Amino acid sequence: MLTKIEHNPTQVLIVEKLKAYFELFKPRLTALVSFSAAFGYLMAVRHNFNWISFTGLIFGGFCVSGCGIMINQMLERNIDKLMQRTQNRPLPSLRVGVVEVFYVAFITGLIGFFTLALTTNYQVLVLSMLSLVLYSFVYTPCKRIGSFAVYVGAIPGALPPVLGWVAVTNSLDIGALLLFLLQFVWQFPHFWAIAWVLDDDYQKANFRLLPLSSGRTLGSALYILFGNLLLIPIGLLPAYFGFTGYSSAVIAVLFGVLFTIPSVLLLRKLEHKMALAIMFSSFIYLPVVQIAFLLDKL
Repeated sequence: MLTKIEHNPTQVLIVEKLKAYFELFKPRLTALVSFSAAFGYLMAVRHNFNWISFTGLIFGGFCVSGCGIMINQMLERNIDKLMQRTQNRPLPSLRVGVVEVFYVAFITGLIGFFTLALTTNYQVLVLSMLSLVLYSFVYTPCKRIGSFAVYVGAIPGALPPVLGWVAVTNSLDIGALLLFLLQFVWQFPHFWAIAWVLDDDYQKANFRLLPLSSGRTLGSALYILFGNLLLIPIGLLPAYFGFTGYSSAVIAVLFGVLFTIPSVLLLRKLEHKMALAIMFSSFIYLPVVQIAFLLDKL
């Protein structure tokens, strides 16, 4: 005889809360931060690989990134209600409360900073704190002021590989600068393409993220193209300074050119689908080039 098994309301509530916090943490974004930090570490390491330092960097960076993302969503919870793509996030949809998210973010951040302090060095700790402050408390409010917010946000966005490099070398040298430069410049065509695609939604929240206030115009398309073109010579710099070989430089240039093609088409046609192509190309470009650098270094 079959009997109906009723769900325990407490268990259902716990599961729903866990799902909400999983969304709040934005695991794909935090995983990308950890990947970039691991990339920087592996680029710097020679014969002094340290599993404790490497694991601590990834876990600590994951926690600090998650903390910053939760703070961002706390500060923007009322703005998120205005946009279609964000109105169902856990905070605007009231699936979690602001106070509980504050405590979770605070504890997560403390765990992250404590882990980095124990397993890496003070430079990594300071840079991770700088990244959190810039992302959560400078970039977030700047999004409603002007397009320079993208330039501000690109700084913490480019710091993860630097954290990995500094965890090994204990110094901000030319290698750290090159890793920063690649990821810093990559973000402009990446985020401007996203801003182009989502401009109608962003306008509801008064976000100004396209490079020009005129919006989806030839001028904004030129900025995106210029960002793409800058990546081509930047891809040659690691080989020029002797950090990698020339095979990865060829791959970086090739994918830089491929990444630039949809930007040229956007400039010619100003079509939505071209901005989408830039956005998806950016997701391919960065990991492919970073992996090519790593393999060439080996």
